[in-house]
Amino acid sequence: MKEWVPYKLKEITTKIGSGSTPTGGKEAYHQSGITLVRSLNVYDFVFELENLAFINEAQAKKLNGVTIEKDDILLNITGASVGRCTIIPEYLLPARVNQHVSIIRCNKEIADAKFLLYCINSASYKDALMSIADSGATREALTKDDIEKFQVLLPTLQLQKRIASILFAYDDLIEVNNQRIKLLEETARELYKEWFVRMRFPEYKKSKFKKGIPTDWRIEPIGKVIDYHIGGGWGNDNKDNQFSVAGYVIRGTDIPKVRAGQANQDVYRFHKASNMKSRELIEGDMVFETAGGSEGQPLGRTCYITQEMLDAYGDKVMAASFCKQIRTKSIPSLYLYYFLNYLYDTGMIEAYQVQSTGISNYQFEPFLKFQQIILPKDELMQSFHDKAILMQKQIAILGQQKTQLRQIRDRLLPRLISGKLEVKESKK
Repeated sequence: MKEWVPYKLKEITTKIGSGSTPTGGKEAYHQSGITLVRSLNVYDFVFELENLAFINEAQAKKLNGVTIEKDDILLNITGASVGRCTIIPEYLLPARVNQHVSIIRCNKEIADAKFLLYCINSASYKDALMSIADSGATREALTKDDIEKFQVLLPTLQLQKRIASILFAYDDLIEVNNQRIKLLEETARELYKEWFVRMRFPEYKKSKFKKGIPTDWRIEPIGKVIDYHIGGGWGNDNKDNQFSVAGYVIRGTDIPKVRAGQANQDVYRFHKASNMKSRELIEGDMVFETAGGSEGQPLGRTCYITQEMLDAYGDKVMAASFCKQIRTKSIPSLYLYYFLNYLYDTGMIEAYQVQSTGISNYQFEPFLKFQQIILPKDELMQSFHDKAILMQKQIAILGQQKTQLRQIRDRLLPRLISGKLEVKESKK
């Protein structure tokens, strides 16, 4: 440990700074162009591509001062996602950041970007960073001064690179699984669109159509096929009549990761008089995001619960605040799941989203009453479900493998970045 030296981030970086949102907000974004990174894209070790925003050359020019370069670390600095930290994939460059994300650019003669990323995302450093963010007067936030004064312990540059390479080997395997999961998800969504949007389902040529759908299909309010739903965020109003339950919780902002089998372990409080069983997720349930979001983030993301996912957690899994637990017995569950995903992907689900005091909320009751769902014949929905469930089960298995890799990395991480686990420097 003689060679490990404490540094403030200001001493080992060449840039720390955040950007801004182009005038017009969400309406000013484009379908393609220069990437604009928002907090909803930044997770710990993960860059989320869903809802990636783009700006044109003129808008980007005004944000030239916050151009992202290769190996820049991105750190969320406001709101519920404060402290999340990652590095953007190189293929998305050139890019800019908005005001909710800070760029941390290492001085490459002193600090290795990947090593610093591992430091920030390790438990001890993350706790220290969050304690700073929580000390703000109004809401969670990190200022430029907070980041500049934040202190890390660094070994020699060569040793930093060696430690980062060990940890990155696990992240590389995790990314391989991410790509396999993405391919499976895209295959299932494409099958849904092929059968139920383009109407090229098996033996479609034998069907008679009226107004774009087969005459033996029906249209119903979606509430007719959602047989059970209940919101998260329970047990907050009577602290004298509660008990604690340890388990896993699915939050709306985590749904992109939960699709691959990663929920968050937590302790929840329940009313003693309540039926806790009604809160537990079972195979075929869905968790539907109904509130939260920022920066124009659409609500309505959904994750599907498989038995493989539940077995991997080995404990109770429940929906958190700002989510709905959904269950259907009327139709095959994966038909409903991919219908909800289609509504989200096409933006149609946003019709039920409203803004209130800066937070997005989903009007779930009007959604149940007025949103219509096309219902094919039962055997066709079941045939789709049977094909899609094989992909969902494989996604859950890959997610379990990711969790195991992440757990190994996370056990090594604190020991490696503290110097407690000795690593020999590379001879190269």
